[in-house]
Amino acid sequence: MCEYHHEEKSKWWQPLLSGLLLVAGMVIHYIGLSWFASPWVQLLWYIVAFLPVGLGVMHEAIEHALHGQVFSEFMLMSVACMGAFAIGEYPEAVAVMLLYCIGEALQDLAVDKARHNIASLTNYRPEYVRLQRWNGEKNVMQQVLVAPEEVNVGDVIEVLPGERVALDGELLLPDDQRDAFLSFDTAALTGESLPRQMRHAGEVLAGMIALERTATLRVTRPQSESTLTRILKMVEEASERKAPTELFIRRFARIYTPVVILLALFTVVLPWLYAQFSPTYEYHFATWLHRALVFLVISCPCALVISVPLSYFAGIGSASRMGVLFKGGNSLDALTAVDTVVFDKTGTLTTGEFGVRQILQLQPQDLQTVVAMERSSTHPIAQAIVKSYGDGPKIDAENLAGLGLKAVVEGERWLAGTLRLLDKHGISYPEELQTIPETIVACAKNDRFIGCILLADMIKPDSEGAIEMLNLLGISHVEMLSGDKQALVDKVADELQLEQAMGDLMPQDKAMRIETLQKQGRKVAFVGDGINDAPVLAISDVGVAMGARGADMAIETADVVLQTDQPSRLAHALRLARATRAIVWQNIALAIGVKLLVMALGLFGIATLWQAVFADSGVALLAVVNAMRLMKFKP
Repeated sequence: MCEYHHEEKSKWWQPLLSGLLLVAGMVIHYIGLSWFASPWVQLLWYIVAFLPVGLGVMHEAIEHALHGQVFSEFMLMSVACMGAFAIGEYPEAVAVMLLYCIGEALQDLAVDKARHNIASLTNYRPEYVRLQRWNGEKNVMQQVLVAPEEVNVGDVIEVLPGERVALDGELLLPDDQRDAFLSFDTAALTGESLPRQMRHAGEVLAGMIALERTATLRVTRPQSESTLTRILKMVEEASERKAPTELFIRRFARIYTPVVILLALFTVVLPWLYAQFSPTYEYHFATWLHRALVFLVISCPCALVISVPLSYFAGIGSASRMGVLFKGGNSLDALTAVDTVVFDKTGTLTTGEFGVRQILQLQPQDLQTVVAMERSSTHPIAQAIVKSYGDGPKIDAENLAGLGLKAVVEGERWLAGTLRLLDKHGISYPEELQTIPETIVACAKNDRFIGCILLADMIKPDSEGAIEMLNLLGISHVEMLSGDKQALVDKVADELQLEQAMGDLMPQDKAMRIETLQKQGRKVAFVGDGINDAPVLAISDVGVAMGARGADMAIETADVVLQTDQPSRLAHALRLARATRAIVWQNIALAIGVKLLVMALGLFGIATLWQAVFADSGVALLAVVNAMRLMKFKP
C-alpha cells in the first residue's frame, strides 16, 4: 500500500507492522528497560519500524525527482523524516510515514470497494464466425467455425439470430427476396434504439446484432480494420491522450515543500550571515542546525497527510451509498471543475426501450385486433406494443420480413407495419405521417388506412429534473448527442428543454464534438452507456457511465459510474464532490494555520518538538472529525 499507486491491493501488514513496532518502542522506552537504553538499539529498532512504511514513500520521492517533480509531498516527508532521525526524534519519523500510509490505505479501500461493484470488461469481439467454405471432395458448401482474424475479404459468413456480427460485410439475400429487409440491432455502435432495416447489399458493421433471421454476409474488411476494432482502438488512444487529473494535495505540495525547505535552510544561513556583521553575536552552528531540523519535522503536515486522503475516502464511501462509484480521488476532484455536461440520449436520458407514445385514429376495437396480431411476432417493435397492453388474445399473423404483419380475421384483411407495407398494397394514408419522427406502425383493414401506433424510446422520469438540477448547480452548458435521427433527437431535446442536441452521429463524431468543446476551454463531463460511447467517455475530462444497464466497456472506461442509471445522480455526485473539496480546503486551512504558528515558535526555540507533535495530532483529530462529516452527506 505504501508503494502508493503501484499496488492495486492494500498491504495492511506494512502500517500494522510499523505501528506495532512504534508503540512497542515507546512503551519499552517509557518503562525504562535497560537493554533499550542504548542509542544504537533505539536507532536500529526505529529504522526497522520505519522501513515498511517509509521505503515506498522515499522511492516515490526519488521517482518524482527523476521526472522533474523535486518538490513533491513525498520529498517533504522524506526530508522531514531524515531530519527527525538526525536529531534523535525517531518515533516522530515513523509516525509521519505511518499516518500517511494509513490515510492512503483508507482511500484505496474506498476505491477498491467501488471497483468490486463494477462489472469486468466484456470482450465485444466474437470468438468465432461461421464461415461458408467449399468442400471439393464432397462437392458441397460447408459451414466451419473459425477465428475472425482467419477470414479474408470476400469470404461469406453467417450470423444467427441474436449473435453479434464479428466482421464488416455486405448483406446477401436470395434472388427471390431482394426486396425484403433484415433487422439489425445497431445500439452498440450508434446508440439507435430502433433496429435498423437492411436490404440486399446493405453495409452491416461489426458489433451489430442480427435479429429474427439468419444473416448471410460477404466480408468487406479484415478483422483488424473492422468498425468494432476501430472503436476499441479509439478507446485505447483516447485513454492514453487523457491526462490524469492531479489531486489538490499534490499541487499544494509543489508550493509548500520548497518554501519549507528554503525556510529551514535560511534558519541555518541567516543567523550565520548576521554573525558576520555583528561581532558581539556568537553563532553556534549545531544549535541552528538542530532548530532547522526541528523546523523541518514540525513543518511536515501530518494533519494533511491523514485528513486529506480520509476526506476523499469519506466522499467516495458516501457516494457509493448514493449509488455513485468514483474510481478514485482524482475522479472526484475532476468533477468539481466541470462546467459542461454532455448526455448521450438512448439509455442515458431515455430508457432505451420502445413504448407506445400515441395512438392516432385507431378505434379501441381495432387496436385490440392489431395488438393480438403483434402477439404472434418476436420483433422488438411488436414486443413493445404487446408490453404496453399486457396479456390478451393472440391472432396468428404472417410475418412479412422488414415490412410488418398480415392476417385475415373473420374474413377481413388486416395489415400492420411500416408505411412501405401500405405502399406495397397501394393503400393511401395521410402525407404528414412521412414527417413523424417516431416509429410508426400503420394499420389497414380491407385495404383502407384506419390509423397508426406511434412508438419511441421513452424519456426517463428524472431526466428533466436532472437537467434542472445541473442548471441550478451552475453548469453553464448542457447538450445531448445521439446516433438516432435528428428529428427524433430534436423532439426529445424539446421535451427536456435542451438548447443544443445533435443526431445522426457515429462514435468518432461524438468524440470530435467533445474535443471541440474542450478547445473552447470547457471542462466536459460526458454521460453515456453504450460501447459506442466508450471513446467519448475516455476522451472527456470526466467520463460518467450508466452502471445498471450500461455496456461493460463504457463502465470500465468511465471515471464515474451511476449504478442506478438515474441521470439525477450526476447532480448529487457533483454536490458531493464540491462538499468534499470544501472540507479538504477547511482541513488545509486549519492544519496550515496552526502549523505556521508552531513553526514560528519553533524558530525561536519556544516550541518543543513534542509540543509541536501534540498540536499537530490535535489538529489532525479535528480534521478527521471534519472529514467524517462527509459520511453523513445527504444530496
